[in-house]
Amino acid sequence: MTAETPDALAAFENDWRGRFRGRALCVARPGSTAEVAAVVRACAQARAQGLNISIVPQGGNTGLVMGSTPDDSGLQVVLSLQRMNRVRGLDAANMTITVEAGCILQNVQQAARDAGFWFPLSLAAEGSCTIGGNLGTNAGGTQVLRFGNTRDLCLGLEVVTAQGEILEGLTGLRKDNTGYDLRHLMIGSEGTLGIITAATMKLVPVPAASLTAWAALPSLEAASEFLGLAQKKLASSLTGFEVMGQFALSLVVKHFPQQKMPLWPGSSQDAPYSVVLEVSDAENEQHARAMLEALMEQALESEIISDAVISENIAQAKALWHIRESIPLAQAQEGLNIKHDISLPVSRIAAFCEKTDAMLREAHPGVRLLNFGHLGDGNLHYNVQCPEGANAKEFLRDHESQINKIVYDSVLSFGGSISAEHGVGSLKRDELPHYKSAVALSMMKSIKQALDPQGLLNPGRVI
Repeated sequence: MTAETPDALAAFENDWRGRFRGRALCVARPGSTAEVAAVVRACAQARAQGLNISIVPQGGNTGLVMGSTPDDSGLQVVLSLQRMNRVRGLDAANMTITVEAGCILQNVQQAARDAGFWFPLSLAAEGSCTIGGNLGTNAGGTQVLRFGNTRDLCLGLEVVTAQGEILEGLTGLRKDNTGYDLRHLMIGSEGTLGIITAATMKLVPVPAASLTAWAALPSLEAASEFLGLAQKKLASSLTGFEVMGQFALSLVVKHFPQQKMPLWPGSSQDAPYSVVLEVSDAENEQHARAMLEALMEQALESEIISDAVISENIAQAKALWHIRESIPLAQAQEGLNIKHDISLPVSRIAAFCEKTDAMLREAHPGVRLLNFGHLGDGNLHYNVQCPEGANAKEFLRDHESQINKIVYDSVLSFGGSISAEHGVGSLKRDELPHYKSAVALSMMKSIKQALDPQGLLNPGRVI
């Protein structure tokens, strides 16, 4: 095991969004599950002796809710899983892969491809986020429509408990009805109940063909209608359906002019929204293209979409997805912003945006609203950029709380959630009691007390 010197701590102490810098007591970098357990036992013993230290598990440190960044007390041990990055095994007959928590998502995808399979979890940060962090936050991404969140891809976990014991549950079983499913308790708990050290994940067959299309739409209502038509026409072949507002795309054009925007300038420049969708077909490319062309023809005839383009090759498909994945980076280039990772019933997203847009513009004239996200599963990234020319840091300082209240109150009124895939961390912790059932919070606190009575693991996050 290695430990970092003070000069090397910065990479582990900084929030990915650049909004907070913590101060760690030290960074422990174990190379095995046994070493993780030893760190936890040592910290638990120190805490039992009256030292107010705690542990912050950390993967790729790409989270957006400050859930893996130490606070500024100087008393938290950052436990980095980055050295635990091995693929432990791949069972082709069982269609599973067992990987350590520090495996970068992109490397898991590659290991699956090398064996002739597909690991269908896909995120913009897949080149740096880790599978342990994906599980800790129950990450979503662009394939949730077809394959579900990270939770739905996990069959088994290895976890170090708050007492330094090892829960050995790396089963590849799809059926195991022998009591409480501790795996699902740990997934999405953001390191507050245990430290995930390895996981057994599902694999799926590589599709015979994959095609990507881009369509311009007149409204969010049309986007929802287009989604319903695509689901009807493509069924399980529809593996991605992402919506992007015009302002979001304009930032990509502004900050990454080297990227070639489809239908821009042109019909989509006047279209408030665009959609990128993916078809993964089990037969062949000819069959996939025929289905996709039939969908686009019907959508155009019905005036659901105003224009469309279908990728001709892999390079074009990657370029289309790269535009979608560049939106968060373009927004960061534009300056500090207020992010909202929300989920709503698909049927209510358009009405939510119409109402909430109006409330925000009335409260803060000139505010710029950036919408994009996974329309196929009801997850919208509803972000707020300060007015043109305003000081972003001052705008956030003076108005973030009020803007959050407007957005979150509206989310609640439409039957949604204030966190779809990013988690709660410390950023949304104080908001949770206002938007979560009191009964649910009481049960969560009871579980935390039962599994981590010392409050050793990631205190101040989630609850």
